[in-house]
Amino acid sequence: MIAQLSTLILDQTSMSELDQQLRELVIEACKHPPGSAPRQRNLTRVIRMVSPKLWRESVPYYQDAVQQTWVYFCRHICGSYDPELGSVPTWLNAFLKFRLRDFSTDIKKDQVTRVSSQIEWDGEVINRIETIPAQPYTEPLLEIVESWARADVTGELKSLHIKGHPEVNAQMLILRRLSETKWKDLADQFGVGIPALSSFYQRQCVPRLRNFGESEGYINSK
Repeated sequence: MIAQLSTLILDQTSMSELDQQLRELVIEACKHPPGSAPRQRNLTRVIRMVSPKLWRESVPYYQDAVQQTWVYFCRHICGSYDPELGSVPTWLNAFLKFRLRDFSTDIKKDQVTRVSSQIEWDGEVINRIETIPAQPYTEPLLEIVESWARADVTGELKSLHIKGHPEVNAQMLILRRLSETKWKDLADQFGVGIPALSSFYQRQCVPRLRNFGESEGYINSK
């Protein structure tokens, strides 16, 4: 009993220290204008510290909801967040849960109007959630991911492409999706079907984006 109480006290103390560190980082970030290096640096530290504390669910749209949460965080942390109403993780988890609920509601509505939530293309079944346009990244994640993709230091992203379409490579797709280009516009421009584009993006681009996120500490690898 004493050991359990000691653990609880230590956990609460640790959480209190974490909350204080996060508040100080937020205050410091908000002293600087949007897009400035000091603001991005402090917000990036907050993202890395909060990521392991985020609510988790095993649903196919979870990462999309998390992405929307970080977008909301970067845009509203200096205006909407009130420390008196709870910690940064509590504030973000509340938003994340709302986004997960919205995704679930939208999918249920879509299933009512569709006979199936899957598309079969060239013998491969693709989940329809994969054809939903990705939500935009925002600062500081936008610039960080965009710089990584453009640099393509190893040349891997540019070398990966849809068979018969070298111009439709992983680097191009990642950059175009970051700029919110719709799947239909890409399909019309390159003469490649949406299912093929989406399948390639999920198989080749998403794993490399995830690896980059884990290596930079934005995504918990556990």
